[in-house]
Amino acid sequence: MASSLTQDSVGTPPERTFLGHPRGLATLFMTEMWERFSYYGMRALLVLYLVSGGADAAAGSQGGGLAMTAATASAIYAVYVSMVYLMAMPGGWFGDRVWGARKTVAIAAFVIMAGHLSLAVPGQAMFFVGLVLVAVGSGLLKANISTMVGHLYDGPDDPRRDGGFTVFYMGINLGAFVAPLVIGTVGETYNWHAGFALAAVGMGLGLVQFLIGSKSLSPKSNVVPNPLSPAERSGILLKVAAVTAATAVFYGAVVMAGMYTLNWALVPLTLAGLIIPIAVLVRIKRDKGLDRVEQSKMSAYIWFFVAAAVFWMIYDQGGSTLSLFADGKTADTLLGIGFPATWYQSLNPLFVMALAPVFAWLWLWLARRNQEPSTIVKFAMALVLVGGSFFVFVVPMAMAGDGTKVSPMWLVSIYMIQTIAELCLSPVGLSVTTKMAPKKYASQMMGVWFLAVTAGDCATGLLALAGVDLNGTSIIAMQAALAVAAGLAIYMYRQKVQELMGNVH
Repeated sequence: MASSLTQDSVGTPPERTFLGHPRGLATLFMTEMWERFSYYGMRALLVLYLVSGGADAAAGSQGGGLAMTAATASAIYAVYVSMVYLMAMPGGWFGDRVWGARKTVAIAAFVIMAGHLSLAVPGQAMFFVGLVLVAVGSGLLKANISTMVGHLYDGPDDPRRDGGFTVFYMGINLGAFVAPLVIGTVGETYNWHAGFALAAVGMGLGLVQFLIGSKSLSPKSNVVPNPLSPAERSGILLKVAAVTAATAVFYGAVVMAGMYTLNWALVPLTLAGLIIPIAVLVRIKRDKGLDRVEQSKMSAYIWFFVAAAVFWMIYDQGGSTLSLFADGKTADTLLGIGFPATWYQSLNPLFVMALAPVFAWLWLWLARRNQEPSTIVKFAMALVLVGGSFFVFVVPMAMAGDGTKVSPMWLVSIYMIQTIAELCLSPVGLSVTTKMAPKKYASQMMGVWFLAVTAGDCATGLLALAGVDLNGTSIIAMQAALAVAAGLAIYMYRQKVQELMGNVH
C-alpha cells in the first residue's frame, strides 16, 4: 500500500492521499479486497466440499464433506451465487433508508465473518446457516461500498473519480486472485473447515481495517439519504413479521409431516430468483410516469438484460461444472508443478488484471479511428465467445470419457476465453445501465443489472433441480448453442435495438 503527500498551497497542511486519491480509498480498497478474499476463497471450496465423501467426488480426494451428488451441489452453488446478487437490491435499500452506507458496510462485514465461522463448524445445519449469512452480508456490502467510493469525490465531474473506481476494482481482483491459492489450498488439501475459518479471518481483517480507517471516509457515508418515517418503519416491521411467521408455520408443518427435503428450500428460492427480476423489469416498463424516450430505452434494455442472463448462466458455472471437471477429470500438475482444482478459480481474476488495461486501450484506439464496436456488438461478441468456450469444453469432456485425465491447459484456455467475453460484456453492461436508466430509477437500475446474474444462475439451478446432468456433454453443447444463437440474434437485430436506444451508443 503506497501513499503520497501533497500540498495544495503554502501554509496548508499536506493532504494525505492514496495513489493520488483521497485517503479513504485505501480503507475501502483493503476492505473490499479482504471481503473478496473471503468470498472467492469460500466459493472455490463450496462445490468440492459438497460432493466430498460422495459418489461424485474425485477418486482419492479428501473426505469430510456433505457427500451430495454433483447435481445437488451445482444447484446449491447456483442458488447461493444468485442470492448474493439478489440481496444487493435490499442491501442498497438499507443503506439509503435505514443505516446509511458506512454502518451498513460495518454490519455486513460482521455478518459475513459470522457466516464463514458457521461454515467452519462441521455439520449440515451450520453449513446452511453460514451460506445464508454470507449471502445476506455480501448483498448488504456490495450495494453500499461502491457508493462510499463515490462519496470520496466532488461529484461525477471530479477528474479522479474514474481512476478511483479503477483502483478499487483492482482490489476486488487482487483479493479474488489470492483467495483460491490460500484458502483453496488449505481447504482442499488439509481440512475443509480450516479453509472456511481462514475465510473468516480474511473478513475479520477487512472489518478491522474498515473500523480503523473509517475516519478517513466522507461524512456523506454516515448520512441516511431517505430515512424511513416512523409509520413506514412500523408498517415494514409488521409485514416482515407476518411473512416470517407464515413461512415458519408452513415449513414447520412440512417438517412435522415428514415431507421436508432440501428441494423445499431450493425450488422456491430458484423460482424467486427468476420471478423477481421479471417482476422488477415489468414494473419499471409499465410505469406510466416514464416518458416515450425512457419507455423506448427500457424496451432496448430488456434485450441487454436477457443477453446478460444467458451469459451469466454459462459463465458462473466456472465455480461448479468446470470446478468438478477440474477435480475429477483433469491432471493435477501443470508444467511439472502441482495444481489443485481450487487454483483454477484464480485464473479469471488473473486474466482480468492482465487483459482489462489492454481492452481499455483497444476500445480507445478503435474509437479514435471511428471503428469501436457498438454496445450491441460487444454484447453479441460476449455471447458468442462464452458459447464458444463451452464448445471448446466439449472436447476435453469427450477425451475424459474413458477415464483419461486431460491437460489443465484445456481449462486454462476455457477460463481465458470466458474472461475475454466478460470484458466485452460486464464493464459495458454497467455503463449502458447508467446511460439508459430512467431518471426516476437512476439509483435502482444498478441493482436491476445485478438481477441479470440472479436470473442466469437460477436458470442453471432450475436445470440441476430438474435432474439435468450439467456435467454431461449434451447439455454443455446445448448451452453453448443457446449462447451463440442469442449472440447472433442480437447482432442481426442490432439496428432495431439501436433505434430503441435513441441517443445512447
